Amino acid sequence: MNVWKLAMENAERVFHLTAALPRSEDYGLTSQIRRSALSISANIAEGFGRSTSLDKKKFYTIARGSIFETKSHLIYGCNVNYFEESKVRALNEMIDKSLLELHKLIKSLEPKTQP
Repeated sequence: MNVWKLAMENAERVFHLTAALPRSEDYGLTSQIRRSALSISANIAEGFGRSTSLDKKKFYTIARGSIFETKSHLIYGCNVNYFEESKVRALNEMIDKSLLELHKLIKSLEPKTQP
C-alpha cells in the first residue's frame, strides 16, 4: 500500500531528525515523536490485516490521529529550537501526503449512499 510506504518513510525521517536531540529528551520528546510516527504505519498495517471494513476503518482512523500527534510534536520541537524549521516543513509536506492518502482510504470504506 502506498500510504503505508509513505508512513514508513515518514517514521524513518522522524527517527533521523530526532537522533541529535539531547539525552534528556530520550524519555520525553524523542520517545513520544518516534512512537507516534511509527504508530501511523503500524496502525495502517493492522487495519490492512483486518477482515471487515469497520475494523479497517477503526485502525486507519487511529493512524490519522497519530499523524496529528506527530505534527504536534514537530511544532513543539521547532518552538523550542530542537528542529530546523526547513527540515520540519519538508517532513510535514510528506506527512500531509500520507494524511491525504489515508483520508482517501478511510472514505473508500464508508458505506455508499443510494440516490
